[in-house]
Amino acid sequence: MGYVLSAVARVLEQQTAWGVVWEMVLLAGPLWAAALIGLLLGWAWRPRWAAGLVATADGRHPALVPPFASVEFWKVQLPARLRAPLSYATAMATQEKQYEAAVQGSSEMANEELAVGKDDLVNLWRLVEGRDGGPAWIKMMEKELPTFTYQAWRRDAQNGPPQYQSSTIFENATPEEVRDFFGDDEFRMSNKWDDMLIYHKTLEECHTTGTMKVHWVRKFPFFCSDREYIIARRIWKLGGCLLLCHKVESRRGNSGMTACEILLFHHEDMGIPYEIAKLGIRQGMWGCVKRIEPGLRAYQKVRAAGEPSSPSAMMAQINTKVGDNFIRSLESNSGESEIVEAEEKPTRNHVARYLVLGGAVALACTLDQGLLTKALIFGVARKLVGQRKPL
Repeated sequence: MGYVLSAVARVLEQQTAWGVVWEMVLLAGPLWAAALIGLLLGWAWRPRWAAGLVATADGRHPALVPPFASVEFWKVQLPARLRAPLSYATAMATQEKQYEAAVQGSSEMANEELAVGKDDLVNLWRLVEGRDGGPAWIKMMEKELPTFTYQAWRRDAQNGPPQYQSSTIFENATPEEVRDFFGDDEFRMSNKWDDMLIYHKTLEECHTTGTMKVHWVRKFPFFCSDREYIIARRIWKLGGCLLLCHKVESRRGNSGMTACEILLFHHEDMGIPYEIAKLGIRQGMWGCVKRIEPGLRAYQKVRAAGEPSSPSAMMAQINTKVGDNFIRSLESNSGESEIVEAEEKPTRNHVARYLVLGGAVALACTLDQGLLTKALIFGVARKLVGQRKPL
């Protein structure tokens, strides 16, 4: 305070106007310098929400200023000659970080693909060909409608939960439609043809192989609580055949390749006694299955109307190709298993034994009240043209 009073006294003692101005400059200069420094520091260290309070005349927010302590902030203050080496060093560091991130991402995806890989493809092939060494299949159900045929079988494993196999034939449906239909999680929710699915989310996806990791929550009836699934999905392709499903000859007898069949294999430890689980599945199976066909017809209408495909349906269209040599190697190294049918499946007309290998192979782990259970779901297709041996 004494300094300010003495400065004011010196101003009043001046005899000329220039002297007064000079003394005022000496007095106000340090104050203005302190104010400017304070503004710069305050703007550089301002909170993030403060940027939203300032807008340009046309309503747009101005570009954010680099933080005071960042390299970009000080780089702008340097001359051009000194700025170039610093820019080069920054660019090299950024490029190295991007390369490391890309390598790490590729490694993670390679490891992730092991969840649905060659071993699963071999296991699927053996299941379809009856060379997995498992027990006999027992027929559970056979339903036939004008445009829809469904059959289901069950077998009891020595160690583990019961295993199920189903065959579904859709009339007037293309393999592409059926593939996209089963892979479209968004349509499952909106159409509610699968009313057990109450939540879905895509966790990871590979646009090269079509591999997806999805999170499902399914609602189970009666005394069972909701169950969470982390499912890895992948579709293989052999030649010109779609592996999830393939054209078959219509069962109407018109000798036209207008139908499509899909085979599914499934087993899951539900955390309840196996006999109770088998009873519940047997009683509720047809109630769930009969909603599939109306859902497919509604899906066909949506596609015919030109509605765009959902992200999950677009991922289902990305398939991994399998060479003929791989199939031949499996046939030469796999021996026939001694399996006796408990109830022989009726031989269908115009069904070929030629295997269209692949399918939507899903490895699922369910977590239910701390109990870790496992489910294995296989989808496979056959080309139905001539005569097929019983599975």
